[in-house]
Amino acid sequence: MNQVRIGLITTLLLGIFIMIGALLAFVVKRKQKVVDFSLGLAFGVILMLIVTDLLPEIIELFGLHHIFFLLLFTVLGFVLLKILDQFIPDHEEEKMTKKELKNNLVHIGIVTSCALILHNMIEGMAVYSTILTDATLGLAVTLGIGFHNVPLGMVIAATFYQSNESMAKTLGVLALVSFSTFLGGLLMFFLNITTIHSLVLGILLSITLGMLIFIAFDELFPRIKETKNKKISYLGMGIGIFILCIAYFL
Repeated sequence: MNQVRIGLITTLLLGIFIMIGALLAFVVKRKQKVVDFSLGLAFGVILMLIVTDLLPEIIELFGLHHIFFLLLFTVLGFVLLKILDQFIPDHEEEKMTKKELKNNLVHIGIVTSCALILHNMIEGMAVYSTILTDATLGLAVTLGIGFHNVPLGMVIAATFYQSNESMAKTLGVLALVSFSTFLGGLLMFFLNITTIHSLVLGILLSITLGMLIFIAFDELFPRIKETKNKKISYLGMGIGIFILCIAYFL
């Protein structure tokens, strides 16, 4: 299987993580513990990715004389998700009142749906380009982003269902949001991006790095600090670091 196919399959898997989260929201009784474990797991995986894989790879591609590009495009990736995040409702549904939850579908609306889809498409493009550089690194990035998507899928499912009490509408929105990551990969595929100059690769990986930093320290870490199940989150974090350590040495 060539790297192009791996890239497309991987972006599809990212969406499946959202659907897994949605399924857990409907069938698991103690879903908050699953969320807390997933948060810790995602944080551990992403942290190791940043330190052991992405930073060394980008520095090698750019060279020390182009280190400015690393900083510039890392900040760009961070700011891009930060802007999109402003259109996405609070992921912590326990902070919402019943009225807010009931009206959340209106709050989400077209703008929020577009923001989520654009957010996922950009992530899909970043993962696809990473796969073309290094399949192992790309799969590791997928793992980090994927576990971050599990709690997001749980919250989207619970919020939409409580807003409209329609399983069909809820599944439709979830399918659209989940499939958007794959659309990002398809876009890269149809642009026929199979060979990329090292400078462009460095730029794409730097944007990916910025996105992962945002996910880790602006979304995951604050929620881990606030959770009541800190031991479960720390366990997930330790397992995430362990998984990446094993993968690194292998």
